[in-house]
Amino acid sequence: MTQSLKDHIARLLSATTTPVYKPVGGGCINQTWQVTVGSDKFFCKINSASRYPGLFDKEAAGLKALSDTGCIRCPSVISVSQLNDEQVLLMEWIETGSRHHEIWVQFGKQLASLHTWKHPVHPETRFGFDHNNYMGSLPQSNTFTSDWPTFFMEHRLQPQVEMAHSQGLLNAAHLATFDNIYKKLPEIFSPTAASLLHGDLWSGNFLYGPDSQPVLIDPAVYYGHPAMDIAMTLLFGGFHETFYEVYEYWAPAAEDDYPDDVDLCSLYPLLIHLNLFGKGYLSDIESRLRRFRQ
Repeated sequence: MTQSLKDHIARLLSATTTPVYKPVGGGCINQTWQVTVGSDKFFCKINSASRYPGLFDKEAAGLKALSDTGCIRCPSVISVSQLNDEQVLLMEWIETGSRHHEIWVQFGKQLASLHTWKHPVHPETRFGFDHNNYMGSLPQSNTFTSDWPTFFMEHRLQPQVEMAHSQGLLNAAHLATFDNIYKKLPEIFSPTAASLLHGDLWSGNFLYGPDSQPVLIDPAVYYGHPAMDIAMTLLFGGFHETFYEVYEYWAPAAEDDYPDDVDLCSLYPLLIHLNLFGKGYLSDIESRLRRFRQ
């Protein structure tokens, strides 16, 4: 970290003693630091403002949207700022507590509460969000749309399919299968209300605080189908079966539709990973496409 950035962060924190900077893990596309001022600790992210415009403003807005529901804890944002081409996000530091069975019970109930939460001013919220944001390092379109199949097709699958095809990662046969799936989306997905989603709910974005309370970080927030969050938890594992049992109890899904919903929803993060990391994710995509080819 440059001295000018250190001075900038010290001013943001109104530090009366020299902050101590320690690099920490968890920064897939960001530089990440623990900043200690006296007995207080903070979490700091740094990234290029020109490469990822508004990345931290959008992350802060997503954390606020989740926190404002009162359903689940997120770290509080201290500031979002920019110094030259470097954007800086300062947040509350979350000390990790011990993970035990009760955490999965709490998290299942809290996520169900989030997915059934209604906006106090706009309870009939459409699918999307009031601004676009990012899924990982890729832009994510959140244009408000009246129905889920259209939103899922136009703002989730199609942009990633087109990007993958342009990179030579998907061929014409893949595109034809996706076109067939697009036509079937209205009959596959049962009508559902728009749920506020974390949007990138893999195990690395789920923490447990010092009080053993679930904490969510790094969101890609929008209003969508709740199966999107569930699909993401299943894709890379790390969530105890108790979490799913409790979630289903408090937010029961349509049992006959749920497996298809989750399989379809998992195509979006798999396409993201295909575009970011290459053909290692193609076989997982193809296995899901085979289910819906006919």
